[in-house]
Formats: sequence, C-alpha cells, structure tokens
Amino acid sequence: MTFAPTLSATANAGSYIILAVYLCLIVSIAVFSHKKSSSLNSFYLSNRGMSGWMSAFAYGTTYFSAVIFIGYAGKLGMFMGLATIWIGITNAIIGSLFAWLVLAKRTRAMSNALEARTMPEFFEKRYESKYLKLYGSLVIFVFLIPYCTSVYQGLGYLIEAAYGLDFVWCVIIMAVVTAAYLFVGGYFAEALSAFIQGIIMIIGVFVMLIFMLNSSNVNWGEGLSKLTEMGYGVFPTFQSGTGKLIDSAGFNLIILCLLTSFGIWSLPQSIHKFYTIKDNAAIKRGTLISTVFALIIGGGAYLNGGLSRLFFDNPAAIAPDRVVPTMFQQVGMPAVLLSFIAVLVLSASMSTLSSLSLSSASTVSIDFYRGYIRRTASDSNVKVLMRVLCIVFILVSALIAIAEVDAIVTLMSLSWGTIAGCFIGPYIYGLYSKKVNKAGVYASITFSLVLTLTLILVFGFTETPKGTDFGDVLKQGIGRSPLIGVLAMASSMVITPIVSLFTKKYNPGKKTLELCYPKKA
Repeated sequence: MTFAPTLSATANAGSYIILAVYLCLIVSIAVFSHKKSSSLNSFYLSNRGMSGWMSAFAYGTTYFSAVIFIGYAGKLGMFMGLATIWIGITNAIIGSLFAWLVLAKRTRAMSNALEARTMPEFFEKRYESKYLKLYGSLVIFVFLIPYCTSVYQGLGYLIEAAYGLDFVWCVIIMAVVTAAYLFVGGYFAEALSAFIQGIIMIIGVFVMLIFMLNSSNVNWGEGLSKLTEMGYGVFPTFQSGTGKLIDSAGFNLIILCLLTSFGIWSLPQSIHKFYTIKDNAAIKRGTLISTVFALIIGGGAYLNGGLSRLFFDNPAAIAPDRVVPTMFQQVGMPAVLLSFIAVLVLSASMSTLSSLSLSSASTVSIDFYRGYIRRTASDSNVKVLMRVLCIVFILVSALIAIAEVDAIVTLMSLSWGTIAGCFIGPYIYGLYSKKVNKAGVYASITFSLVLTLTLILVFGFTETPKGTDFGDVLKQGIGRSPLIGVLAMASSMVITPIVSLFTKKYNPGKKTLELCYPKKA
C-alpha cells in the first residue's frame, strides 16, 4: 500500500517551509561545529567535555527513532493496544534511569583511565587482548547496518506521507543531510543537533497526542474505555489464538520490555555518550533529564501506537510500517501539522542515524585500521578516514533501505539483541569486577552468536510446515528475534563470569586492574 496524500497548494507551501527551516538549522549547526572537530578526540569525543543536558538529549534521541514511532509503535499497538505503553515506561526506568545510575560514572572513569575511545578498544585494554577489539568491531559493524536501514525505512514512509515525495527521494535527501552535518561537525554537531531535535520531539509528541486523543475515533476517555472493552487495554492477555503462551500479547510485551530496556545498556552508540560527558555533576543532571525525556517520548510514541486499534476494522489489511502514517491520514490531520510530526520523527531518526554511523565508522577507523592495518596512522589520517566511512555507512544503509528488503528490516530487533547479547555481560562485569577475563568475553560473544543462529533455525523449522522454502524458514525464525535477543543477553550475564572463574590464568595484569579499579584514598 502506498500512502502519499495530496496536499493543497497553501498547505504544501507551509509544510515545505517547516522542513526547509529545520534542514537549514541542521546545516547551520554543522557549520558552527566545524571548528570544534579539528582533532580526532574533538571529532569523536568532543574532548570529553559534554554537559549533562546535551549528553542526556544525545542519549535519548539515539534511543528513540523512526523505528519506535512508525515501526514498533504501530505494529505493537495493533497487537497489544494500550499495553504497549509499558514499553515506554520500562524504557524510561530501566533503559534510562538505571542505565545512567549503573553505567555512566564507571564508564567515564574507566574509559578515561584506559584512554579508550570505543567499546572494542575498551575491551582490548580492560581484558588485555588485541584480538577482542577485532572481534567486537566486526560484530558491531555487521549488525548496525540493518538497524540503520530500518530507521531509514520508517523515516521514509512518514516523509512520503507528509510531503507526497517518492519514498526513494525521501531516503536520499535524509541520507545526504545526515552525512553532511556529521562529516563536517562530528560528535559535537551530533550532540548539539540532538539537543535541538530533542526539544522538537518533546513539543511534537504533545501536539501529536492532543490531536489524536481529540480525534473522533478516540475522543479522549471514551476511546480508551472502548479499547479496554475490546481487550486492548493497559493490561494484556496471556491467551493467544494458537493456544501458545509464546504467541500471547502479555508474553511478548514482557520480552519487548526486557529487550528494549536492557539492550540499550551495551549498544556502542548509546554507551558512547558516557565516554564524552564532562564530570560527575553533569552525570547527575543527565540522569534526571534523560529519564524524563524517555518517559515523554517513549510513553507518547507507544500510547499513540496503542490507539491504532480504533482506526482499522481489518488490521490484517494494513502493513505494520504503514499503520501510524495511515492513522494520521484517517483523522484528517492538517498537512502542516503532519509535516511537523514528520519533522518530529525526522529529528529522532537523524540523531539515531548519526550515532549509528559514527559508531560504525569509529569501529573501522580506530579499532580496525589503526589497530591492525596501520598502527602508526596519525590522528589526522584516522579522522579523515572516519569522516569518509560515515558517508559510506550512511550510503550503504540508504541503498538497502531503498531496496526495501523485508528480511533486512526484520533484522532490526535481531541486530539490537545480538549486539547486546554479545556485549552486555563483558561490559557490565568489566566495569565492576576484577575477576572477569578475556576468556569469559570470548565465550560470551561466541556463544551469543551461535545461540542466535541456532534459535533462528530452530524456531524457523518448528514453526513452518515441512518442505517450506528456506528463505521463509529463516524469516519465520528471525520473527522471534526479540525473544532470541533476551535469551542471548541472559546467557551473556551467566557465561561471562562462569568461564572467567575457570580460566583465572587469563586474568588481566596488576597494572591494568589498578588503572580500572583504583584504591580509594
């Protein structure tokens, strides 16, 4: 189904003015930030001097993107109704508040002490293993591409709806703009734009919810009560049409809360924000701000998606990625307001895209190129390579998004869960435990990858009839990626310390441990 409503000439002009102002603002930020990215440390880490406000907004806008607003919120809202709001709440409490309390201070202190710029480099120095950096960087690079692709697709669908532009041109324009401001301004440009984008997102969410709740389909409390009567209220059912618990809304809600709330704890593009924060005072401020931001944005996005059941008599007739844009069309949302909502999603997505691109580019340039190919490469050469790789990563992701390969888009949950499954144990234990070693880290990464592949095949073959095409088997298995991701994360938290316990000869040396865990005065 293609969704591209016809806009009036007046509305069209207003819509394009909003978009033009936004894009001009982003380009201005890139130009302003250029002088603040003259060195490698300033380009990638902003000299570790970011304020609590900017770090919190950078974390939040990286967390929430078009995938949440357009993909997850619409698809899950049709399946679970208002219960999806619990995902936004747990994202705020576990994914933001607890993540900052547990990870931020230790990450800042240890990355400074070890002079680590990336997560793979942190693993290399904390666990004294140069090949861990290579292993980790390969996992990050491979699995961030489908994540980035899914963001482009969700973004393209809404921009197509708001402006009547062809989906391909939507993706191309956004890719060019993101590449431009990231290439010129680096992380400072990303953080400053994230701050402005975050403000736009907060305003946009409130405007969107007021309009949707006031629509004739919802009519505030009347619609919410109707959803409860239909069985799509705040508390989901654990019954399913197949009779299996695994297919019920309640079970899947729990799994998604765990995946999206704990998975963020070890995603490199999110942890990077803790590397760059200025001091402990900024961390305290950032903790509160990021939590409130996540509650507003996550809660608002999922609440909006939960209303979708009130708009469709035949849910099976609408593609999941088109649910939210089509809702906006059905309520007769004014073109100018729709364009503002599009800028809201655009803001969320561009920040996520820039973070993903910067993380992937740093993995290749710092971890792989300088780590294994040219160890004597200067900071200047690495910075140039990182800038070029940002463009390459964005280009590859955009091209895959334009191809609209469904299997790749489905990998979004899988990429999130796989990266988190590989790294969550090594990263969290590495921050707090002297007893975890490189053997435990290798075991965690390897087991998570093997477990993920095995479960995809197991679910695929057991849930499809015999003789089904292997591509369909694979797609069915990947459809269970949220559950697979949670199992991978759980296995990482168990395997990392157990393997380390039986391989003590691989423990880090005294000097490394003193750097990581200095004695209190």
